[in-house]
Order: sequence, then C-alpha cells, then structure tokens
Amino acid sequence: MTEGALVERATGFENQRLVVVPRPLIREALRRPITRRLVVTDAGVFPVASKHGRHRPQGANETIIILCVAGTGWVETGGSRFEVGKSTAVVFPGGAGQAHSYGASSEDPWTIWWCHVSGSDAAELIEESVVSPERPLIPLVAVDRLTAMLDEIITALERDQSPARLVATAGMAWKLLTTLAVDQRLPVQGSPLQQAMKFLEDRVDGSIRLPDLAKVVGVSSSQLSKLFREATGGGVLAHHRALKMARARLLLDTTDLTIAEVGREIGLDDQFYFSRQFSGMHGVSPRAYRAERKG
Repeated sequence: MTEGALVERATGFENQRLVVVPRPLIREALRRPITRRLVVTDAGVFPVASKHGRHRPQGANETIIILCVAGTGWVETGGSRFEVGKSTAVVFPGGAGQAHSYGASSEDPWTIWWCHVSGSDAAELIEESVVSPERPLIPLVAVDRLTAMLDEIITALERDQSPARLVATAGMAWKLLTTLAVDQRLPVQGSPLQQAMKFLEDRVDGSIRLPDLAKVVGVSSSQLSKLFREATGGGVLAHHRALKMARARLLLDTTDLTIAEVGREIGLDDQFYFSRQFSGMHGVSPRAYRAERKG
C-alpha cells in the first residue's frame, strides 16, 4: 500500500477553503445551456495538507484538476506512480473508470489548489492539455496566473451557487483549462524550439536557412523540423513567413508606408513577390487588405 492509502484525510486542513456545489444543483446545471457543457462541481485550496490522501478504486465522474504550488506529493494511476513537485498540475479525466490515488508526502506536504468539473466539453478540453490516465502530470508555466483563476472560482462559489454563478464559474473554468492546454504547446524557456522561435522573431526582416538555424540552436535540421511541426503544425520556413506576414499586417494597419516599403520592412524587397506571398496567405492583396474596414 502507498503512504496515502494508510491515512486518507480528505479535508480538515488549517486555513483551507472548500466549496461543494449541492448535487441536485449540478444535475440541474447539466440540463441547462452553457453549464451542460462545463460546470464546476467542487473547488478548494488545501495549504500544507499534511496526511492528505484520496483513493478512488472506480475513478471519478468529474474531471479533477490539482495544482501543486508548494511542497510535494504523489499520484498513482494506470499502474504507475508519479512524484509531484512544485509548479505541477495533476489531471484525472472524468468518467473513464480509471482507478487513482493521490496524496501529500509525509516529509514536505503539498499545498494544492484544485477543482472538479463536469460537462460534455470537459473531455475535449482535457485532451488538449495532452494528459492521459497513464500520464496525468503537467508542468506549469505560470502558477500564479492559474491559482488566481481558481481563487476567482472559489470566491464566486463561496458567495452562492445560483444558476448565474454557475455560468460565471463555467467561463472561469474554461479559461483555466484552455490556459493549461496552451501552456503545454508553448516552448520551454531555453529549449532549442524556444531559442529558434526567438531567433526568427528577431529577424523578421531577414532570411534564414534551416541548416543554419539548426546549428545555432544545437540540434539537427530534421529534429528542428520535427519540433516545429509538433508545435505549430508547419515547418520552420512556414513559421518565419507567418511572422513576416503578421508584421506586414501591423504595418499596413498602423502606418502610411507604401506597399513596397512594407515589403522591405519584412525583408521582401520585390514588391510583386511580397504581394504574392501576402495574397497567398490572406486571400487578398496588401492594398485590398489595407482598404478593408476593420474593428
């Protein structure tokens, strides 16, 4: 048995916050527009949660999101055990019947912010976070930003659990889950992908060859191409071209530069080539794009 299975203390931690929405209200919410797609069912924060532990042999109906912001803990699911440290999220998809256990370490008990959500869209949102029952951990990019979202959810539900409040917290939870998903697709600071993207951003007005960029960041051309395909859906040159076109749109929208001058600003001195590239991406010429009414 794991250490968490020996003592299963679900609540009762000093300075904890805990909100559980009555299940009849959840059943009603799951029949209404918006909240049938996503609804927060429980939320809380457990500071220094000594002897905290849960064991669910049948899994959980709701999707569970736990943010470890300090201390350490552990997770067991899918026949594997994972150690959980600071700045890590644990996600258990709901309704999968996947047994799981988790708890605080005895030496350095974790502090966790958490919520449970249900609804028809929960599975897709979690899938975007690239987690599974076999690998439920997510390294967090900006812990304070995520805990601020959970604080907002808890504070709202502490006021009341009216239908309007459940709609409001559904929107907050949507933002929380999409932020988790997006953060998994952003390159890690200092990684070859992040270095390469920064290199391209700083040289929107220039050109680059794939082998040269790969050499700069210390990986092979094939490996760098693979990293870009996984992160952006396209290759290195396609990403650089997209950066150039984004700068071109900004210049067309905010300056009086001529079309030729805009092209030169992004390293495309041939105005006709620039116009072909721009039209290929946007479906209209730079001149037509500038003439469009926006806002």
